[in-house]
Amino acid sequence: MTKPDQDLRCGWCHRKLDVPEGPGRPRAYCRQSCRQRAYEARHHAGQLGLAEGELVMTRRDLEQVLDQIYVLQAAVEDVDRDLSKSNDPAEVRRSLEWLLSAARPLAETPLL
Repeated sequence: MTKPDQDLRCGWCHRKLDVPEGPGRPRAYCRQSCRQRAYEARHHAGQLGLAEGELVMTRRDLEQVLDQIYVLQAAVEDVDRDLSKSNDPAEVRRSLEWLLSAARPLAETPLL
């Protein structure tokens, strides 16, 4: 049984976690592999002297994510503009397909 009003997420991949009712500490990770990745990240961060909120990312990966975010922002603006002009179901469908095509590359970006 879970409490639907709480939105607990995995400490590594941020998937939603079920919050069990009753005593005990809630889970912090959705899978053992997420727990292991979080441990490895903390260990490597300690070796590099990084603070809790810092991370290491290649410039190429950062630029790729920023490009995908830019495309998604442009798609949201386009869809907002298109839907404010028309409620035609075919136009709504085209707008949704455009938004999804812009969002998928970002959504499919691996976390590691």
